[in-house]
Amino acid sequence: MGQRDVVMFLVVAVVGTRWIATAAAVGPSALVIWLIGFLALFVPLAFTVVELSSRYPQEGGLYVWTRRAFGEYPGFLTGWMYWSSNLTYFPGLLYFSAASALFMFGPAAHALSTSIPYFVIASLAGLAVALGMNIVGLDVGKWLHNAGAIGTWIPVALLIGAGFVVCARFGSATSFTRASLIPGAHLQDLVLWSTIAFAFGGIESASFMSEEIRDPGRSIPRAIVIAGAMITAIYVLGTLAVLLALPKSEVTGLEGIMQATTRAAERIGARGVGPVAALLTTIGGLGGVGAWLASNGRLTFVAGVDRYLPAAFGKLHPRWGTPHVALLAQGAGAALFAVWGQAGTGVKGAYDALVAMTVIAYFVPLLFLFAAMIALQRESAGPGVIRVPGGRPVAIAMGGLGFATTAISMVLAALPPADEKHPAFSVAKVIGGTLILIAIGTAMYARGRRTRWAGTPGTAI
Repeated sequence: MGQRDVVMFLVVAVVGTRWIATAAAVGPSALVIWLIGFLALFVPLAFTVVELSSRYPQEGGLYVWTRRAFGEYPGFLTGWMYWSSNLTYFPGLLYFSAASALFMFGPAAHALSTSIPYFVIASLAGLAVALGMNIVGLDVGKWLHNAGAIGTWIPVALLIGAGFVVCARFGSATSFTRASLIPGAHLQDLVLWSTIAFAFGGIESASFMSEEIRDPGRSIPRAIVIAGAMITAIYVLGTLAVLLALPKSEVTGLEGIMQATTRAAERIGARGVGPVAALLTTIGGLGGVGAWLASNGRLTFVAGVDRYLPAAFGKLHPRWGTPHVALLAQGAGAALFAVWGQAGTGVKGAYDALVAMTVIAYFVPLLFLFAAMIALQRESAGPGVIRVPGGRPVAIAMGGLGFATTAISMVLAALPPADEKHPAFSVAKVIGGTLILIAIGTAMYARGRRTRWAGTPGTAI
């Protein structure tokens, strides 16, 4: 992968167009929260990844960095939770893609918007496509990532263009005042803080594949800078366009961005824009799944090589040279959650639960990542290391800011949605699910350690 491929990969891995609608549902204050999220999480995360990836460019990323800083168990737990967070992330993203796909076929197709069989089958089919392309190899899989990036840019560009044209012709659907731009303390506003922090996460993913990137010491930092500017512009302008096209009361997280695009296009007499945007948004979701499968499949591959997981996780496909066992395991886990998420609830309830679980599980490794940034300042930097401007003091400050932002976001992510009918149960389910994932990872690590001490060859260690 060259620098352009890495930029494409980061845009499709980080940008979630569904977060645009989630933010717009809060109102104009979301524009300010996006900028705060950029400064409070994206900037420290970018500095952390750039420095640590240049210090320790081995494939495995934050797993390698955390292990070096704190030892084997924290390193394994970081990799395990990062990997586990995608088991719920994939179904949630594929649910969003499935909801977007309905807009390709007009109002009649919306009868399926509450159909559990439709969302489960569509999610499993999309997962199979992304999985198959990544098993064949990055030479093939990167085309899905690149198509996903285009499927992110163009629909947002169409939304932004249509939204501003509607505003010019008919006026804004939302009133923008100084008071409306000030973030509030309502439950929906607080939950949004964690969502926006999560929306900026993901730039660390390219470092998992550093050995498959040409000149990673130069390509990754440059790609992060370019992708960061693009990602922030997409989020801010996309949210603004939604608010120009729709009042916030009509925006929903699952279908909001397509609702805004379709409504705006119809008002300016461009009905064909809606189906095209729906097709591209669907492709963008598939590209996001493919990008995260590629990076996280290699994370479990590294853990397999280190013999904490079954030895099969470290095997490469005899023809394509990809960690196919690790990829298949992740695909199987995601498929299970796609089905399990629907237990005892409807489509929206399953989607909300999948998102909340993903956010909490993802933030656990980020805590370790920022802590590793601080701890590894004890080691001298070689001549090829790209340091944070200002050196060690600023690096520690960046790590501290990222750690604090992540910790606060974890607490806010556990809060239930404002329309949740059983809030206490929702909180218990999210926190309990996270603790179960930690417990499973801890048990696997302990078993691996015991097997290693016993010296049994060819078993899961």
